[in-house]
Amino acid sequence: MQINDKSQTNAYYADENRYDNMTYNRTGKSGVLLPALSLGLWHNFGFVDSIQNGRDILRTAFDLGITHFDLANNYGPPYGSAEENFGTIFKKDFKPYRDELFIATKAGYDMWPGPYGNWGSRKYLISSLDQSLKRMNLDYVDVFYHHRPDPETPLEETMGALADIVRQGKALYVGISNYKPKETAEAAKLLKALNTPFILHQARYSMFDRWVEDGLLDTLKDTGVGCIAFSPLAQGMLTDKYLKGIPDGSRAAKNLTYLQSETVNENIEKVKALNTIAESRNQKLSQMALAWILRQPQVASVLIGASSSNQLKENVKALDNLEFSKEELEAIHQILK
Repeated sequence: MQINDKSQTNAYYADENRYDNMTYNRTGKSGVLLPALSLGLWHNFGFVDSIQNGRDILRTAFDLGITHFDLANNYGPPYGSAEENFGTIFKKDFKPYRDELFIATKAGYDMWPGPYGNWGSRKYLISSLDQSLKRMNLDYVDVFYHHRPDPETPLEETMGALADIVRQGKALYVGISNYKPKETAEAAKLLKALNTPFILHQARYSMFDRWVEDGLLDTLKDTGVGCIAFSPLAQGMLTDKYLKGIPDGSRAAKNLTYLQSETVNENIEKVKALNTIAESRNQKLSQMALAWILRQPQVASVLIGASSSNQLKENVKALDNLEFSKEELEAIHQILK
């Protein structure tokens, strides 16, 4: 029987020059090098999205030297669908390149009903990772994160579960996300005692959200852990999208949970001033915003989302100019303060 496949999707062969132009940074004191820009699959990879578009984005990312793909159990929507779509694409396109990829997933937020589908218990973390591996068609992930602190479960239990996950061969390294400095230091101490390779803290960080500068980056330096930043463009505010007002169909126009029109209006004058500096650097605002985060020595990588391959290519151009003069940094500081 002949299958009448009209998708016109050719077999994927990665670009032979994929490592020539990407910048790779050491992650804390570990042996891991991450691309300066990594691809997050939080949006645009669920069942509500075009899997072919997601496939194009993933192919483009790897061809550009982006080796790190970041997922979580509840990415979609619906929950689990980003991992499942990634697993489908991985099996078709990336299986021959598995050892060149650094794949992450997480657990810590609401995932399934009942008392064992949330937070940070051993039961939840191990069960969730088992499910994630099946969805992604993987034997292991390169790094597994606890997605947020659990105020009720003892930290010893949560970190002990991460340690056992490494011992079981289900993850090579572990990380945490959304932990405050004191919690991070405590987690690092426990994991060191358990001989568990703790290499990454994933934190929200942008020009408009600088909480990591108030102690967390110093804690990561002291503990030898790298930082990977998410939401670097403040849900689209640090782009040229809102320079002339809030366009119809944008996140702010829809007043979605993560970006309200009021927030955009409160910050628009700052956005315009930052854009002027970006133009003087021959960069788009989004590119400058990414470069600004990467100036921090503790930041190993910045997670970017993409709705198209072209958008991804534009963001990667941020790496063409990572240097800031003292005058530029001072001007940005005056705008942001």
